[in-house]
This record gives sequence, structure tokens and C-alpha cells, in this order.
Amino acid sequence: MKRTWMWCLVGLLSLGSAALSQDSTAGSGTEKAVAALEQQWLQSQKTNNPDLVAPLLADKFVNTARDGKVTGKAESLAAAKATKYEAVAYDDVKVTAFGRAAIATGDFKAKGTDSSRKPLDTHERFTDTWVKMPNGQWQCVASHQSSIEM
Repeated sequence: MKRTWMWCLVGLLSLGSAALSQDSTAGSGTEKAVAALEQQWLQSQKTNNPDLVAPLLADKFVNTARDGKVTGKAESLAAAKATKYEAVAYDDVKVTAFGRAAIATGDFKAKGTDSSRKPLDTHERFTDTWVKMPNGQWQCVASHQSSIEM
């Protein structure tokens, strides 16, 4: 009886270990996938091409800008089309997976002209919330930026 119980325990521990191993591998894949999407977003800014980021934003996307203004997908894309970057960079991008959601954080620096045609020279921290949609596609559902004062 003791031996049977011990083998059951060893079997359960092995199954648990395998499940945990799969979870960490899936998380790693998720984190890499979302990090690649963040790089696509950066590329859209570098090339002043918001069409690259449009499919990454959920229909109900919400953006909270550094000035506190809240916009949806259409208004955010319109502002992106009107903004002209001369230089843009991300730094310290980190992605953490939570099942079918992921949080990306990073440092954003940009120079150029903002959507109201004023000079733009900004340094911000961003937080993007990504969700794996029922069709299997990752989309950003919310973004928030905060100014970094030097």
C-alpha cells in the first residue's frame, strides 16, 4: 500500500512538473510574440506609417496620453498620422505574460512634430496591455504614457 501511494505521488509530481514546464515555455513564447509586436509599433513610428500599428490595436482600444487625454482607436490613429517623427527609440522593454493577457512596459524617446504641428521632444514610460483575441491574434487593448521629467 505504501509503495502504491509513493508511486502515485511520484506520478503526480512528474505531471505537475511537466505542466509547469509547458506554462513557462508558453509564457516565454507569449513574451517574445508581444515584444515583436511592440517592435512593429516602433517601426510604424520610425517610418511615420500608422498603417503598421492599426491592426495591432483592438477596436475598443483606449489610450491615456501623458497629458491625461483619453482617446480611442480612431482618434489615436489620426493623431499618429498627424505626428511626424524625426527620431524615435524604445529602451528597457519588458513583457510579462498572464495567460491570454500580457503587459509591456518600456521607455520611449521621440523628437519631431506632434499632431498639432508643435515641436515634439519627449521622454516617457509606457504601459501597453495586450490580449490574445478569440481568433488567436494579439491586440493592444490599452496604452498609457507618463512623462519622465529630467
